Amino acid sequence: MSNCLKAEPAATDKKDLTPQQKKMADCSTEAAGKELKGEDRKTFMATCLKKAA
Repeated sequence: MSNCLKAEPAATDKKDLTPQQKKMADCSTEAAGKELKGEDRKTFMATCLKKAA
């Protein structure tokens, strides 16, 4: 239980991201930087995720 209260990530969080997860994170960061919300964000994410890595 003491591990739950620490500010350290869980052991499962230490896994490397898959290429798809990295792409999703990169697109999400870019969308946040552009302050996109709602339908604009959804459209941007769809387009971004379709681009070749």
